[in-house]
Formats: sequence, structure tokens, C-alpha cells
Amino acid sequence: MATITISLPDTLKSFVESQIEAKGYGNVSEYFRSLLRDAQEKEKEARLEALLLEGLASGKGDVPDAAFWADLKTEATQLLATRSRKSKAR
Repeated sequence: MATITISLPDTLKSFVESQIEAKGYGNVSEYFRSLLRDAQEKEKEARLEALLLEGLASGKGDVPDAAFWADLKTEATQLLATRSRKSKAR
């Protein structure tokens, strides 16, 4: 595993320490890894959204029907439930 050293002003150091205590992280590294994983996930979601919008804007493909939207809603509900459980586990 690689090591990265960062410098923080006292105010941010205090904030990090309070987050570690409040959220139950074992140390500073765990806290920052969690932040980075969250940022990485947001980047993936933004990329997916951009690709979906690009696909919609292309005008190609079938027009979604009621069954498509119902399936999509079911899948989205399941994904949200999964993400919610993962967030609570942290």
C-alpha cells in the first residue's frame, strides 16, 4: 500500500479528528480512504449519467414503454436500498 503525506491547518485537523471519533473510524487513514471511495463512486455515477444522457440525446433506440419504466423503478429502488444498507454499515 502506498503512503501519501498531507498537511492540514489546525482547524481541518480538528475537524478530521472529530469525524473519526463521531463516526467510529479507527484512524486518519480509514477516514480518508472512506472519503476517497465516496468520491470515486460519485465520479463513476457522474460518468454513467453522462453516458445515459448522451444515449438519450442521440435519438437512437426504442422508445421506453410502461413496462420499461416499471422495471427501472424496481431496479432503482433495489439499488437505493443496497446503498442505504452500505451507508449504515460504515
